[in-house]
Amino acid sequence: MAIDRSKVAVGFMVAGVIAVLFGTVMVFVGPLIIDDQIVKNTMIDPKNDMTYTMWKDLPVPFFMSVYFFHILNSQEILNGEKPMVEQRGPYVYRKQCFKDNITFHDNGTVTYREYRRFFFEPTMSVGNESDVVTIPNMLVLGAAVMMENQPYVLRLLISATFKKFKETPFLTKTVGELMWGYDSGLVDFLNKYLPGMLPTSGKFGLFADFNNSNTGLFTIFTGRDDIRNVHKVDSWNGLKELSYWRTPQSNMINGTAGQMWPPFMTKETTLPFYSPDACRSLELVYQRPGVAKGIPLYRYVAPKTLFANGSDYAPNEGFCPCRQSGLLNVSSCRHDSPVFISHPHFFNADPVLLDFVEGLHPTEDEHGLFIDIHPDTGIPLNVSIRGILFIYPSFLIQDSGFIDGPILSTFRTNLVILPAVMEYMQYSFIVLGLATIVIAALLHHRIKVINQ
Repeated sequence: MAIDRSKVAVGFMVAGVIAVLFGTVMVFVGPLIIDDQIVKNTMIDPKNDMTYTMWKDLPVPFFMSVYFFHILNSQEILNGEKPMVEQRGPYVYRKQCFKDNITFHDNGTVTYREYRRFFFEPTMSVGNESDVVTIPNMLVLGAAVMMENQPYVLRLLISATFKKFKETPFLTKTVGELMWGYDSGLVDFLNKYLPGMLPTSGKFGLFADFNNSNTGLFTIFTGRDDIRNVHKVDSWNGLKELSYWRTPQSNMINGTAGQMWPPFMTKETTLPFYSPDACRSLELVYQRPGVAKGIPLYRYVAPKTLFANGSDYAPNEGFCPCRQSGLLNVSSCRHDSPVFISHPHFFNADPVLLDFVEGLHPTEDEHGLFIDIHPDTGIPLNVSIRGILFIYPSFLIQDSGFIDGPILSTFRTNLVILPAVMEYMQYSFIVLGLATIVIAALLHHRIKVINQ
């Protein structure tokens, strides 16, 4: 039986039209399907294996690097000379974070506590915990400032107590003692006769109460009712707002808990988050696009106004009493101790601060903070949060982490490769369909000419 070539050509034209229609529909429907999958996968839901695991246990490598500003001229400082410091470190600790006491609520929120543990990583460190450094004695300097407005007799008593326990303005200890605590006769004395004066009742150290601690009771939105609210903080320790600062705006708890953000970000989107360690909400701004291991990203950085004082940036007036721009006074949430937060080496701070200390050399590459984030999902790919200078240039901390290994492969497959394949397929159907229509039409025309 002879094949009717004319009908075959018509059949190919019909198939081409169907392919074009299918591809055209996919152009409009495809993004909706992808967005729907992103919404389902970014909600905080135990059914979402990948993103729920990332949120709950943070399975990606995360490290805390600590640098100490070793004082080189402690005796000369007491005689009025400018401090000279030398940066020592990093002393690197692997940071293990996990959420516990997770409770989902009917109003689309979830409550949890996140716990932190630290493990020293000698192979990643420059030095070890037995290194000896000299830094300001925070007990002495803190007490001196706190006693400024106290009666003369009480100040005299505290001064005599310092002498009795041989406490001086500077402290020389090992890194391990400074980090995790050391026995102090002064601390024992103060806790016995002035209970409540100090935030600790045991060993005294910069992170003595930090290991195995939690960041407070967070209640955040799951995104079930509105994906634009996913990860945003509803309350912290039962509070809708803080009481540390001077204005309602400064006391607001804004943004997320600082680990993930809502999806579908644009270059106009900012990254607000609440930091219990800084006792306030912070906000990063878009800097530039980029690519990491084939995954598109947006880089967010701290604006110069983040720690500006109220004179240079009026909205920060609520965080005063202020010093020079670049210093955040957090004494109101640190038992009234004279504690300040800054970018490392006074980066983005008033240049006059560098005149007070020798040995600080701020640069954006080494001392700026950033978060690289996948804009479609709001999931960070690379994080480097750098601070902090306490009381004096004493030490700085850098929290860093990045997605790698199986988590990265799964992330790239589900949220980058598959959407890209779908996009290529929809245009391939259109191109293939148009090509089929053209060829079939030409074939049909030729057959008609021959048959005439």
